[in-house]
Amino acid sequence: MARELKEVQGIIFKRQKYKEADLLAKIMTKQDGILTLIVKGALRPKSRLSAATLNFSIGTYVIYTSGKGLSNLRTYKEARQFDGLYNDLTKNAYISFIFDLIDHAFVEYQPIGKYYDLALFALKKIDSGVDAEMITQIVQMKILAAYGVEPQLKHCVICGKEKGVFDYSIKMGGVICSDHFSTVTSRMHLKPKETAVIRTIGLLPIERLGDIKINEETKRATRKAIDRIYHETIGLNLKTKKFLDELKLFS
Repeated sequence: MARELKEVQGIIFKRQKYKEADLLAKIMTKQDGILTLIVKGALRPKSRLSAATLNFSIGTYVIYTSGKGLSNLRTYKEARQFDGLYNDLTKNAYISFIFDLIDHAFVEYQPIGKYYDLALFALKKIDSGVDAEMITQIVQMKILAAYGVEPQLKHCVICGKEKGVFDYSIKMGGVICSDHFSTVTSRMHLKPKETAVIRTIGLLPIERLGDIKINEETKRATRKAIDRIYHETIGLNLKTKKFLDELKLFS
């Protein structure tokens, strides 16, 4: 495919030094997927491109691309930053993990559709001060489908019951109702409220989730449950997750 100038809208979420004065910047876009840009001269003093490619900048960028490999950033039309993230290490750690999680679910240039909206939702919410832990758990549950392990949360995986008391079974890939608690040895033994939270954040559209408020005990329990689901189904070992977990120990 011949290289062409193309305008993309997206979110810069990772950057690193490349050669003496250049940067590599990763951008997440809805239609063109996740791609890596060479930003020439970005490390030189007064570079306009450097300011426009800070982490968690959102904007319209003009790139030179062939649809594979590295693309070149030529210029930008508009770009703004989410200021609430820069001076808050905890917020930055949460949103870095979220974008890393989405990044690892796709290959470069693969359109990510609704998961771009999910990333933008998380970015706006955490930037504005909404509970970063709960936003992260929402993303974790919703991105499982992109990894090919979408859990059955709507009804019992055994009998199809949709209402009642539920637990979760990683082995069975979803929730089970209380009618089968005595026979399913693989269930996680979550409290009914904890399973209800996992079902809610996994099933409801993001625009209907609003500001979820649950107590710290339930939040810790659902975090451990989701971490276990990831460990036993995907087995990711992300540096951003390790850093986030270490940060929680000292918070």
